[in-house]
Amino acid sequence: MATHPMYDLILVVDDEPKIVKLARDYLQRQGYQVATAADGPMALAIARREKPALVVLDLNLPGMDGLDVCRALRRDSGVPIIMLTARVEETDRLIGLELGADDYITKPFSPRELVARVRAVLRRARGDLQAPYLIRAGDLEIDLAGHRVTRNGEALELSRTEFNLLSVLAQHQGQAFSRAQLLQRLHGVAFDGYERSIDAHIKNLRRKIEPDPGNPSYVETVYGVGYRFAAE
Repeated sequence: MATHPMYDLILVVDDEPKIVKLARDYLQRQGYQVATAADGPMALAIARREKPALVVLDLNLPGMDGLDVCRALRRDSGVPIIMLTARVEETDRLIGLELGADDYITKPFSPRELVARVRAVLRRARGDLQAPYLIRAGDLEIDLAGHRVTRNGEALELSRTEFNLLSVLAQHQGQAFSRAQLLQRLHGVAFDGYERSIDAHIKNLRRKIEPDPGNPSYVETVYGVGYRFAAE
């Protein structure tokens, strides 16, 4: 079953207005509906009433903390949960995962990473085999959820932009994207005058992932259009 963002309601629970606005704006830009809550009781009330597709849940909430909210949500349903927190202690992460959280993001975070994690968790929850979170092509392995790329088992050091660019292309093997479309996917808007920056990112990406960057076998140029990830 594929994800259809325009039909998915994401509940964002955090007591920091700036975090809520950032998450809401990016998720809405990608087509998701978003409900928000600033505390545990409000989150539970909205979750029971609205039945969200996924919950982004801050661990450090006033009054009823995120672990208690996670525990209560798990009594009611199997809704996917991504824990969001400034805490970095391993025990907090393990407790959250043991209570049934599906993923864990530490602040500060990239909103694009949050969107990618939301997609990945929804795909895993729905068993969407057409949109895997682990992509293998030749000797490349792209871990969308973990933001890791390896070639022949060796980790590659990609910038965030290079990874996001590769992710977009690899998830749509064989589909040609224009530079404007790639900018839209990366930044949520196609900046006039910046389309050629995609060429520089592609050049750097090829230098890192291609066995022969001058004769690319993964990221191909489609003349007059843009770029595509070679279909298997």
